[in-house]
Amino acid sequence: MLEFLNGLAPLEKGFWYVALISSAIFAIQSIMTFVGGHDADGINADFSGDLDHVDAPFQFFSFRNLINFMLGFGWTGAVFYNTIGNRFLLIALATLIGCIFVYLFFLMIQQIMKLSEDNTFNIENLVNASGQVYIPIPENMNGKGKVQISVKGAHHELDAMTEGGDRLASGTSVIVEKIKDKILIVKKLN
Repeated sequence: MLEFLNGLAPLEKGFWYVALISSAIFAIQSIMTFVGGHDADGINADFSGDLDHVDAPFQFFSFRNLINFMLGFGWTGAVFYNTIGNRFLLIALATLIGCIFVYLFFLMIQQIMKLSEDNTFNIENLVNASGQVYIPIPENMNGKGKVQISVKGAHHELDAMTEGGDRLASGTSVIVEKIKDKILIVKKLN
């Protein structure tokens, strides 16, 4: 299958081996990514070399980045072996292209991360939010009612109480003053 490698010089043969092996691993990684098999076996070969920003989305020293580097390095060396006579220049160019592959992967991940949005509902973020009474709220903390509030396009019906004043009827516009034990403390919106 790889008979064409037999007559090649050792450096050119090395470039071809790096290119073919890294291409096979890259293809497997890509298939696993699209199928959803990343880390499915419980083995995570990525490790962070940047200890200051452990939660960073891009890890410089990772198996995936090694494969990206090897792709650029191997294919550049294999393709330009007969074109560039100076072997030192060829290895330098292959190394540069390998680093560019890693950088391009970094840029791609950075753009993908911009697409992510945190839509996690956090009740603490509702202070000063407005809504409408859905189930009437008794006066002076004498019981709970419900308030309907829209957050990031989703409607939530949450328990609510009022600290003072009159009973708040259904349809009354209210504003959240504070949150106490996961219950909204609201007042009538003027």
